[in-house]
Amino acid sequence: VQLQASGGGLVQAGGSLRLSCAASGGSLSLYSVGWFRQAPGKEREFVGVTSWGGGVTNLADSVKGRFTISRDNAKKTVDLQMNSLNPEDTAVYYCAATRGRFSSGFNSLHQNAFANWGQGTLVTVSS
Repeated sequence: VQLQASGGGLVQAGGSLRLSCAASGGSLSLYSVGWFRQAPGKEREFVGVTSWGGGVTNLADSVKGRFTISRDNAKKTVDLQMNSLNPEDTAVYYCAATRGRFSSGFNSLHQNAFANWGQGTLVTVSS
């Protein structure tokens, strides 16, 4: 499956943005989809993941209560809704897919768990 992230842009602190990850070349229903981000000069970090088969979602502590992940298997999209954005959220955001299935209860996941990656979309939050 191929992925393409979109929806990035410039937003003021406190604002909202919705990113979308569109899949092609296969069914999304049997893939878990994760979101990662990479700020300038920093390593790529986990944001959240939605698992296939029930849609269990796990989020990093830094975004809990502000970000949500939703998926539409029929449309083959996974969205990342970002609210209450702050300048520390500025990064290139990537979506990634894996056939692995996840349970609930964790707040971090290594990028090596994901085999399929889309191009990133830049999110800039101004203060």
